[in-house]
Amino acid sequence: MKEHQYKATVEWTGNLGSGTDHYNSYERSHLISVKDKVIIQGSSDPAFRGNPSNHNPEELLLASLSSCHMLWYLHLCSVNNIVVEEYIDHATGKMIEEESGKGFFKEVTLSPAIRVQRPEMIDKAIALHKKANEYCFIANSMNFPVLHQPHVRSEV
Repeated sequence: MKEHQYKATVEWTGNLGSGTDHYNSYERSHLISVKDKVIIQGSSDPAFRGNPSNHNPEELLLASLSSCHMLWYLHLCSVNNIVVEEYIDHATGKMIEEESGKGFFKEVTLSPAIRVQRPEMIDKAIALHKKANEYCFIANSMNFPVLHQPHVRSEV
């Protein structure tokens, strides 16, 4: 078994001068950085007083699940002689917010639209989503279902 280490820095930039002395007195803005990579401007969801032009943790969770699944899927397609020519996923997530303010994701659905080289590749291309989900590091770390609604086509 191998162990991999990751590092990220999250720096709050929303102090408007009085810190967190009141719920309405600070911004939720922050910077997400990883050494030698582009900085991501983050905030909370606008429903929680966040900046709508910045990425929020919920969106980043969806993006992580989607990209991890896609990378495994493309790998599995390549080793199974399925030629993928296009892949775009429109991931959606359902989050529940309780009366107390606590929340959790109920489920995420990945809905990739995929174009493969030939029609005879379609059935296998659809089947490989299950295997990609089994291998996706991020999906294996979640405590909610990660569903898949792939749409695979060929233009031949």
